[in-house]
Amino acid sequence: MIGVEDWAEIRRLHRTEQMPVRAIARKLGIARNTVRRAIADDAPRKYQRAPKDSIVDAVEPQIRELREQCPEMPTTVIADRIGWDRGLTVLKERIRELRTSYRPVDPASRTVYEAGETAPCDPRFPAAEIPLGSGQTGHPPVLVTVAA
Repeated sequence: MIGVEDWAEIRRLHRTEQMPVRAIARKLGIARNTVRRAIADDAPRKYQRAPKDSIVDAVEPQIRELREQCPEMPTTVIADRIGWDRGLTVLKERIRELRTSYRPVDPASRTVYEAGETAPCDPRFPAAEIPLGSGQTGHPPVLVTVAA
């Protein structure tokens, strides 16, 4: 797989230098099909691994069942109850992902605003000189307001 620099060089040689595919391939030491692909693509290709299954996938139904019974159960207790004999890091990460779906919503944290009901304001000090009148310029604070 070619890098971004090679991809850009191939496109530059083909578009601005009008070099043929075979000459580009010979100059850069890469296959002609790779050159053709780079010319046809709008962006350089990225390597992406196929997602692998996790070792926690097999016990996730048991974790969900324990979370339904007791949403605040510690990870170490869950590991004991499902018979987990591997490292805790992978298990902790999955339980952290699942924790939000079993924890009740905090009623104090829900705030609802109607459109236009609030307008956050922040003072900013612009870097540019602003005319202040009477031939004066300066950096006065500017109040930035955005309707929510």
